[in-house]
Amino acid sequence: MFMKVYKQDEYLMLSGIQHFAFCKRQWALIHIENLWQDNYHTAIGNVFHEKVHDAASAEKRGNVIISRAMPVHSSTLGISGECDVVEFHLDKNGVKIKGREGTYIPYPIEYKKGAPKKTDIDILQLVAQAMCLEEMFCCDVNRGYLFYGQTRHREKIEVTQKLKDKVTDIIQQMHMLFKRGHTPKVKPSKSCSLCSLNDLCLPVLCKNKSAREYIEKMINEG
Repeated sequence: MFMKVYKQDEYLMLSGIQHFAFCKRQWALIHIENLWQDNYHTAIGNVFHEKVHDAASAEKRGNVIISRAMPVHSSTLGISGECDVVEFHLDKNGVKIKGREGTYIPYPIEYKKGAPKKTDIDILQLVAQAMCLEEMFCCDVNRGYLFYGQTRHREKIEVTQKLKDKVTDIIQQMHMLFKRGHTPKVKPSKSCSLCSLNDLCLPVLCKNKSAREYIEKMINEG
């Protein structure tokens, strides 16, 4: 079976998977039209992640090597990004790590400011990170962890083939829309009130033009 390999200049942002799973239009506004607007939730989330990345880039605790803000990528998925934390656990079935004795298996840990969500958008982002690590280190990464700031609890997530297939399908859709430069319309829902782009999105949601064109028109008429 032929597998497409993406060039680096074709890579999409790994973090966009969460945006896309939440709302395809939100993803397109951010990643195609290059629009962004912070709200309370995104500002708090930024501070939370800065604290996670504030420590040394790598440290060792017993049989675990901890790497923070670690860049990851996948040429077969065509994505790149950064893991909040990757823990390399000493394991006889693992892989060699340069400058370290023994073999290790990497597990991604994603930090979120709030509480666990009813949807799987956080899980999909984590699974995408695991898929990148599998490709980079040529090993099986069968789990990862989500740490929520509100509960102060780490949740173990099993990386299943079903979740991998869903991530792959989402990323293929992202590439298709990005290549077309298309911002899709969506039906307004209760979730819109949680979106930081609500004010930029809704005024033009039912009109046949982009949010960027709308904003530029308002500026020129001002």
